[in-house]
Amino acid sequence: MITQRRIEITSPTFIDAWQLPAGQDLNALFSSRQPLALEVGCGIGDFIIQRAAQQPEVNFLAIDIYNKGCYKTCRRIDDSGLTNIRVMRMEARYLLNRFGQPDMLSAVYINCPDPWPKKRHRDRRLVNTTFLTQLLYYLKPAGDLYFVTDVLDYAEQVAEIIQPLSGYANQLATPYVLQLDGYPLSKYMRRFLSQDLPVHFQHHQRRCDFTLDPQELPVTEKGFRNRHNLDSELWPT
Repeated sequence: MITQRRIEITSPTFIDAWQLPAGQDLNALFSSRQPLALEVGCGIGDFIIQRAAQQPEVNFLAIDIYNKGCYKTCRRIDDSGLTNIRVMRMEARYLLNRFGQPDMLSAVYINCPDPWPKKRHRDRRLVNTTFLTQLLYYLKPAGDLYFVTDVLDYAEQVAEIIQPLSGYANQLATPYVLQLDGYPLSKYMRRFLSQDLPVHFQHHQRRCDFTLDPQELPVTEKGFRNRHNLDSELWPT
């Protein structure tokens, strides 16, 4: 098996998560305390650069499982001069398991996650009932959840899963839309749209009257890559 060379990341925006104690207050990683938003799967940083520039009053934590993506994201942040973004190389479920606090996130952005398109692999998808239920615990009341995918089947699956979860309120007139005004487009999204291929946007909020007892919080699932020990750094044993 060919392994990629790990690139050292020296950017001040990069946080080595394994140097932090469990339960670390993630907002303390920023120079000022502001609402904290999470991007799951930052790629090379296209989306997070635009969103952080739009919302300087929000702190953004961008995570990705790929070292090269984190490296490129950090370089772009450094070039931008933005100070309200931090980057971690970490799997989303482990991040919440290790550092999650109730009501800590003002928004969660999940942009074009791995769709595992083969039918027999759909149980490997990140966004499932367990993950969506957990996010209700970590989102603030009226906190936003955005899910974007270029795969219609994934959009339909998430819409079907989230509809019966009483903690979410759909902010759109339909389960998903093909355009969301003001929402930054990543390079990946723009490439699809330039080929007249649709991108599906979903936007929900946590209901203000919803509560989730910590005892009802689902047990955190390990992602497929972690279950099969493909990268122990993402979920150490």
